[in-house]
Amino acid sequence: MRIVFLIICLIFGLNATSQSINWVTIDEALELQKQNPKKIIIDMYTNWCGPCKMFDRITFKNQDVVDYINTNYYAVKFNAEGNEIVNFNGLELTNPNYDPKLANRRNGRHQFTAYLRVSAYPTLIFLGESGEYLAPVPGFQKPQQLELYLKLFNSDKYKEMTSQELFNAYYSSFKPEFTP
Repeated sequence: MRIVFLIICLIFGLNATSQSINWVTIDEALELQKQNPKKIIIDMYTNWCGPCKMFDRITFKNQDVVDYINTNYYAVKFNAEGNEIVNFNGLELTNPNYDPKLANRRNGRHQFTAYLRVSAYPTLIFLGESGEYLAPVPGFQKPQQLELYLKLFNSDKYKEMTSQELFNAYYSSFKPEFTP
């Protein structure tokens, strides 16, 4: 009986200490950059997307991912078919085709989604310290797969990637450190 009690305490204790990603809106992230410049990672998701839910369940719950993102990025979770008003690059972007009856199904594409040229979900968008567009990373990524991109953009090594061959060399030599 004592062993069962200790196991339960251990499980709840571990869950209590795990943290989650500090998600903010894009407007908040851009404002935060003014005081403390960091890159931005945007999770472009939809409510109906299975791989998007896998990101939330698997990758964004991984403690190494959580810690790295919270330390090095402003993290934005954006519903690519939602109804949020976004102010970006002097534009007010909305979703004029949003239908509240379709909130959990396919809906109109948000203007911010179109502006960032996102057409598949999930897609992670990386923005620089001044909000400039760096790159998209489409598709579900396991923690160690995402680690490669998190470190690539955070370290500015992406600036050296002037060809596919250079990226392939980086990819081949990359040694993941995050726990799977």
